[in-house]
Amino acid sequence: MTTQIETFEFQVEARQLLQLMIHSIYSNKDVFLRELISNASDALDKLRLEALRDTDLDVDTSDLHIRLDVDKERRTLTVRDNGIGMSHDDVVQLIGTIANSGTAKFLQELKEMKDAAPSHDLIGQFGVGFYSTFMVADEVTLLTRRAGENEGTRWVSSGAGTYTIEQVDDAPQGTAVTLRLKPEDTEDHLFDYTSPAKLREIVKRYSDFITWPVKMAVEPTGDDSDGTPGVDTVNSMKALWARSRDEVTDDEYHEFYKHISHDWNDPLETVRMQAEGTFEYQALLFVPSQAPHDLFTRERRRGVQLYVKRVFIMDDCEALMPEYLRFVKGVVDAQDLSLNVSREALQQDRQIQLMRRRLTKKMLSTVKDMMSGDAERYDTFWKAFGPVLKEGLLSDSENRDAILGVSSFASTADQEKPTTLRQYVDRMKDGQEHIYYMTGESRSIIESSPHMEAFRAKGLEVLVLTDPVDEVWVGHVPDFDGRQLRSIAKGEVDLATGDEKEKDGTEREQQRQDFAALLAWMTEQLGENVKEVRLSSRLTVSPACMVADTHDVTPALANMYRAMGQEVPHFKRILELNPAHPLVMGLRKAHDKGEDLSGLTETAELVHGMALLAEGGELSDPSRFIKLLADRLERTV
Repeated sequence: MTTQIETFEFQVEARQLLQLMIHSIYSNKDVFLRELISNASDALDKLRLEALRDTDLDVDTSDLHIRLDVDKERRTLTVRDNGIGMSHDDVVQLIGTIANSGTAKFLQELKEMKDAAPSHDLIGQFGVGFYSTFMVADEVTLLTRRAGENEGTRWVSSGAGTYTIEQVDDAPQGTAVTLRLKPEDTEDHLFDYTSPAKLREIVKRYSDFITWPVKMAVEPTGDDSDGTPGVDTVNSMKALWARSRDEVTDDEYHEFYKHISHDWNDPLETVRMQAEGTFEYQALLFVPSQAPHDLFTRERRRGVQLYVKRVFIMDDCEALMPEYLRFVKGVVDAQDLSLNVSREALQQDRQIQLMRRRLTKKMLSTVKDMMSGDAERYDTFWKAFGPVLKEGLLSDSENRDAILGVSSFASTADQEKPTTLRQYVDRMKDGQEHIYYMTGESRSIIESSPHMEAFRAKGLEVLVLTDPVDEVWVGHVPDFDGRQLRSIAKGEVDLATGDEKEKDGTEREQQRQDFAALLAWMTEQLGENVKEVRLSSRLTVSPACMVADTHDVTPALANMYRAMGQEVPHFKRILELNPAHPLVMGLRKAHDKGEDLSGLTETAELVHGMALLAEGGELSDPSRFIKLLADRLERTV
C-alpha cells in the first residue's frame, strides 16, 4: 500500500546543477560511485553513534554494511546501506534544494566563464555528491526509511526539473539509491557500471579505506556450486591513519581526502601525527589546495572528524582545531575518550585541549616548512588561507609569534613579491626605529594616499595591508623583534634622523609660530568635524590629509564594527596641513590679512573635503561640497 505520489520542482540552483551533471563533459564519471559510497558510510557512522547515545532506539547494528547490486537486463545499479536513513522532510530538504551558498556562487562563476565547459578545478570546489549520479543515469530512485520510524519515502527523478515523492510502508531501514544507467559510451568515458569488475576497480581505487564493508554478489563458480551467488567484501577497511606511511601511497591519501572533504582536487599538503604514551592518538590532516567558498560565511564548517578507537564520534569537531585553522580537513582518532562524549564536554576535556595545542603547533610548523622549503606551495597556501590564518593573531596569543613568523605581507619594496616581517627588519634603513604599515581597501588606494608621500620621498618601506582582518590584528600586535608596528595614518610622524632632527626642529618651530593663528582659526571653524588642525611632517605634495590619534579607531574598523551591529563612538580626527603647499601658504596669507573670512571658511571646508576624498573617505555633506567647488571653479573661468 502506498500513499499519493507528489510532484515537486527542484530549486533553481539545484535544477541548474542537475543540468550541469546531465550534460557534463567531465571525464572522470566513475566518481559518482565514490560519492554514493561516501554518503552511505556517513549514514552508517551516524546510526552507530545514534545507537550509542539513544538506548531506546530499536536497531540492529551487528551487521552494518554497504551493498552494491546490479541487474544487467534492466541496466540498473543499486547502492544500499542499512544506516540511519532519512525521513520524508530530510529527503525534501537534502535532495530537492541546495542550501549551500557556495554552490550558487559556483553556478554564477560557471555562467561567467567564456567557454561553456566547466573545468575540473571549478567543479572540484563543490561537493555535488548525490547529483553526480545524473552523469551516468537517466533516472534515479531513492528509497529510504529513517531508523526508529515506521514509514519510508521513495524519491524519483530523471533530472528534468521535477521529482516525485511518495510514502511507502515496506521500506527497509537505511537508504537504497537505484540508477537506471545510460547506455555505455566509452568515448564519453561512460563505462558499463553493471560490470562487477568495473565496480570492484572503482571501489578499490576510491573507497578501499572505508571503515564499513562494501559487499557485492559473486557469481557461483565450479562444479560444487549450488547456483546461489555468494557475497564478497570488496574493500580492505583499513583506516589510512592507522597504517604506517610506507604502506600508503600518495594517491590513497588523496582519495581519502576527497572522501572526507567532498573536494574533487588533490590536497596541497598531507600531515600525519602519532602520539604515544599516557595519551595516544593518531591524526591524518590535509591542507586544501584552494579555499572553499564558505570560508568566511556564518554557516561554514570546520573539517576535522573525531574518532575514538576507529569509531566515528562526530563530524566538524570544533574543539580539535582553532577557528583560524578551520580550513584544515582530516581525522583525529583518540584511544582514551568516551564514546558518549558530547561537544560541550569536549570543550573542557584536558586531553582534547592538549591534542588541540599539539595539532595547532603541528599545522603551523607545516606552514613554516612550506615557507622555507617550497616557495611556490607556500604562495598557493597564503593566497588561499592567509587572511584566515591572520585571525589567529587576535585569538591565539600563545602562538602569535609562530603565526607572525609564517605570515607574509604586500609591501612597497616589491610590487609582486610579499615580504615577511623578518625580511622587512633586515632591510630597515639606519636609524629607522619602527615597522611602518598602512591599511586600506586596495593597494592602489594605499599607494596613492597622501600619507605615503614622506615615506616614499625618504625611501622607507611600508607594509600594504588590504585584508579586512588587517584593520583589527595590527592593534593586537604591539611589536615584532622589539620593533613597534606603526600606522603611517595615525599619530604624529617624525622621520628626521641625526643632524636632520636639529635642523627640522628649528624649522618646524618657526612654522608653528607662523601658522599658529590659521591653525587655531581652522580648528574653530571645522570643530564639528575635526579634533584639531595642525601642520604635517608626512606630506610633500598634497595640501592636506586626515590622520587619527595613535589609539583611535580607524574609520574602516569603525564601519566593520557597525556592520556587525556593535555601537562605536564617533571619533573626530585630525586635519594635517602641508606648510610648503601653495594653497596652504595662500590660506595663511589671506587669514593674516583678515579679509573675506566667510569665503576663507568655505576654502577651509574644501580643504577638509579634499583630504577626506584623497584617502577614499566619505563626505558628510556631498551636495554642499559640490556647490562650494562649483562656485570656486566658476570664478576662475
